[in-house]
Amino acid sequence: MTAPPNDCLARNEWICGAYLTSRRQILLDAVGQHLRLTAVSVLVGLVIAVPLAVLARRRRWSAAPVLGVTTILYTIPSLAMFSLLLPLYGLSATLVVAGLVLYSLTLLVRNILAGLRAVPEETRQAARGLGYGPIRLLLTVELPLALPAAMAGLRIATVSAVSLVTVGAIVGFGGLGNLIYAGMNTYFKAQVLTASVLCVLIAVAADLLLLGVQRLLTPWTRAARA
Repeated sequence: MTAPPNDCLARNEWICGAYLTSRRQILLDAVGQHLRLTAVSVLVGLVIAVPLAVLARRRRWSAAPVLGVTTILYTIPSLAMFSLLLPLYGLSATLVVAGLVLYSLTLLVRNILAGLRAVPEETRQAARGLGYGPIRLLLTVELPLALPAAMAGLRIATVSAVSLVTVGAIVGFGGLGNLIYAGMNTYFKAQVLTASVLCVLIAVAADLLLLGVQRLLTPWTRAARA
């Protein structure tokens, strides 16, 4: 018995419009989970990375340990990382988020620290001469000037998180990775291709969105290039 000529699902084709229409809700749910896991992990990583970078800038002796530890964490293979975190978090979305947060730290800390180090010392001295205390100096002078480097790190960390979320499929919380994993096990071509393309589109869209935010927050960089 042959498949109907217009039934791309029955023929198991790579490109199949019927898959999009019949699995629309499944795709939307997977995309939603993918976006949530990515956003939460990057935001938590950013909250942790900023104090670490400030500490490494203010206490120079701490820079080597902070960068060393975050670099070591980044070198751990994703499957091994999730396995190490499994006793703490079990088979949960928190396990995936925790792993992604640890991976994001090296990218975020390095770039934020590089941005803070690039702030001219004369700028700091001028701010102190105007009566700026350490907190006000950090919030109104150092961090704004460090934004270009910090945003570059944030963009890389976000795109990396979009990719690594798919590995969470091994514990059932991988967003589109769940569909890719299931599709590869059953050789469901349309599902594998569609979920993979959506992952790429999410990564590109996130990078472009953050690039736009960066340009809005750092108008002086455009003026300098002009």
